[in-house]
Amino acid sequence: MTDIERDVVVIGAGASGLTAANELKKAGLSVAVLEARDRVGGRLWTETIDGAMLELGGQWVSPDQDALIETIDDLGLETYSRYREGKSVYIGRDGERREFEGEIFPVAPETEKVMVDLIEKLDALVAEIDPDRPWDHPDARALDAISFESWLARETDDEEARENIALFIAGAMLTKPPHAFSTLQALLMAASAGSFSHLVDADFILDKRVVGGLQRVPILLAERLGDDVFLGQPVRTVQWGDSGVTVIADGMTVRARRVILAVPPVLLTRISYEPPLPRLQHQMHQHLSMGFVIKVHAVYETPFWRDKGLSGTAFSPYELSHEAYDNSNHEDPHGTLVGFVSDRHADDVFRLSAEERKARILESLSHYYGDEATNPIVYYESDWGSEEWTRGAYAASFDLGGLSRWGGDLRVPVGPLYLSCSDVAGKGYQHVDGAIRVGREVAAQILAE
Repeated sequence: MTDIERDVVVIGAGASGLTAANELKKAGLSVAVLEARDRVGGRLWTETIDGAMLELGGQWVSPDQDALIETIDDLGLETYSRYREGKSVYIGRDGERREFEGEIFPVAPETEKVMVDLIEKLDALVAEIDPDRPWDHPDARALDAISFESWLARETDDEEARENIALFIAGAMLTKPPHAFSTLQALLMAASAGSFSHLVDADFILDKRVVGGLQRVPILLAERLGDDVFLGQPVRTVQWGDSGVTVIADGMTVRARRVILAVPPVLLTRISYEPPLPRLQHQMHQHLSMGFVIKVHAVYETPFWRDKGLSGTAFSPYELSHEAYDNSNHEDPHGTLVGFVSDRHADDVFRLSAEERKARILESLSHYYGDEATNPIVYYESDWGSEEWTRGAYAASFDLGGLSRWGGDLRVPVGPLYLSCSDVAGKGYQHVDGAIRVGREVAAQILAE
C-alpha cells in the first residue's frame, strides 16, 4: 500500500478535477489525482471501435463556452465546425416526414405561433435567472414546485407545441421525462446556455468539435500533472477533520490538507466518510439523480444523406431517436450519424435483446434518412447508465423542489471537503465548460484560504 502526502488530493480525473489540480500545482501546491478508471476523462471518452473513431461521451463546443475554448487554445488543440449544410428533417405527430431550414420545426401555422410564443416567454423567464443562483429568483419555490410538463400544459393546450418545447430540455438535455423535473430546473438548464433560444438553435449549441476528440482536453491536462495522476484507484474511505484528510483508495493512501470530490454527486455515497457527512448532505444527495440517454453511433461508407441535400440534423419527439446529427470526423471520408434515445424510450429498448434494440434504433434513423441508414459498417451504443463510475448521462439534476431547497448548499465546502463537477455548475451546467469553470473556482477558493 503506497502512502503519500500532498497539499490537496483530488478524487476523479475528469475535466473538472484535472483543471483544479493544474491550477493548484501552478500556484505551488502539491497534488495527487486519484481515478477509479484505467483512463482519464470521466464523461469524455474518445475510442476507436471497429476501426472508427467515436466520441462516446461529450464532444461539442459552443461559442459561449469561454472556459472550454480558453483551455482548448491553451492546450494547442484545433477545432472544426459540425457539418450543417442542407436541410434538416422533422417528423410530426401525424408521422409525416418534412424537410426544413431554420430553427422552428415545420408544424401547422397555429402550432408554430404557440412554439414561438413559448420560446419568447421562456427567454423572458431565463433572463431573470442567475445560473449560479437560480434559487434567488423571487418565484423560485413556486417554479420549483411545478413540473415542466405541468407548466407547459398550463400555458397551452397545443400538444405538439408542448412536446416539441419539452424536447429541447427533457430529451436533449436533462434526459428525464418532463414530469420528473421542475420548471426552475428547466430554466437553469436554459440560463446555463445563455437563453432558451440557444437550446433551440442546434447550430449554436452544437457548433464545433475538437480534432482528435474532446477527450484530448483531459488527456493533455493529465500529462501536465505527470506522475501526480494515479489510475485504477477507486477511493473507498475519506477520513476528515480540522487537521486535514486521509483518503484511502484500493492501492494507496493520501494524506492532505484538502480533498476535492470531482465526481458526479450520485457517486458521493460510494465513499465512506469518517466521521459521516452532515445530515444536510445526506438529504441533499438523495434528491439528485442522473438522467438516462443512449448515444448511438452509426458509421457508413459515405455520408449518403449529404447527396440528398440533408445536413444530417433531425428531430422528432415521436421517434425512438428524438434527435440525430451528422457526426462525421474531421477529414474522414466515411459518414457518421449520431442519434440519441433518452429517458423512457431508453428504458424500453434496454428490455430488448441487443439485436432487437439495434434494429429498432436503426429503423428510427431510417425514418429521417432513408433505408440506407439501416446498414452501417460500424454500430455502437454508448450506455453511460451501465458505467460503474458515472451511472447515467448527461448530468445529475434535482427532483421537484430540490433545487430551491438545497441548490445553495451544493458547492459549499464541508470542512476540508470540496465538490467540483459539471453537475453543480451554473454557467455551463452539465457541459465540459461548466466542469472547467467549477474546477477553477474551487482551486481559487482553496488558494484563498
